[in-house]
Amino acid sequence: MYITDSACISPQRTFDNAFFEGDIKVHEGDRYIAVEPVYGQLIPAGLLRRMGKAVRMGVGAGLPLIQHAQVEGIVLGTANGGLEDCLKFLNQIVDYDEGTLTPTNFVQSTPNAVAGNLALMSKTTGYNTTHVHKGLAFEAALLDTMLLLEEKRGNTFLIGSIEEISDYNHHIDLLAGSFKTGHFTSENLLTLDSPGSANGEGAAMFLVNAERSEASLAQIKDVFQSNNLTEKELAPIVSAFLQRNNLQPADIDAVILGISGDNRSDHWYFNLQKALFEESNCYTYKNMVGDYPTGSAFATWMGVQAIAGKYVPDACVWAQKNTRTPKHILIYNHYKASQHGFILLGS
Repeated sequence: MYITDSACISPQRTFDNAFFEGDIKVHEGDRYIAVEPVYGQLIPAGLLRRMGKAVRMGVGAGLPLIQHAQVEGIVLGTANGGLEDCLKFLNQIVDYDEGTLTPTNFVQSTPNAVAGNLALMSKTTGYNTTHVHKGLAFEAALLDTMLLLEEKRGNTFLIGSIEEISDYNHHIDLLAGSFKTGHFTSENLLTLDSPGSANGEGAAMFLVNAERSEASLAQIKDVFQSNNLTEKELAPIVSAFLQRNNLQPADIDAVILGISGDNRSDHWYFNLQKALFEESNCYTYKNMVGDYPTGSAFATWMGVQAIAGKYVPDACVWAQKNTRTPKHILIYNHYKASQHGFILLGS
């Protein structure tokens, strides 16, 4: 399937061209908060006031793409959806002793609230679903859309992912050792050689079409996901994944790896790079936007921009082997070393 348009809201200024022009925001601490645009002209003030952050970011990234396109379905992925509003609602049940509750937090709290709001605001009445598969939610949304296009259930779809930082989940993950402690910044996140990473959030949306056209920016050639890989199986499975698409490791111009700075699990990425991709450019992104379950959606957005000819910021370059515009990019991300996703992009 072919990507014809994309939008991204993240902890970097990605809602315009500033990120690829070198405007890099340096984050301190273990939370990378999204840099949001002004929504005033896009979302009516009455609606905006009631929206939780996840819904706001999802609508802010997705609505501009589908306002000028005939979309036949919306397929999104998220691990937690609007978890902050969900917890507010649950707390209200206790505070009001199960009495008269305000419905806003409940309506905004479900994972499919973003897809629902986008459908209502754009009057899209077709296929509408949200995949909630933790670290493979975005890959599942891609696979679902590929099957829909293969079945000719439509020609144009909106796909994407949304994640927000919830205080509740952040504290649980912090206690579980998911995030680094002490003073650190996004500039040295990947080189500290210590356990944990930093939390992130954001929304990335893509308009995809079944057919190549002049508007096509890149092609999503294939997707693969696994829940039970061992490290010894990783390189052979990646090789088989490429062979399935008539490619060899040498054909991959760049790999985008989910290196997060966590010394307990980054060796998955380093060993794969050494085994198969020593001659490919290697890019990182979690030092820009943090580590969150659907971070591979940001990597996909970044890869699409690179294929379209944008210059990848120096802060994202882990290894530079060539300067040509990439024709094939492989994205590999794992979530807590248990869920593994691969996305193959082509020009």
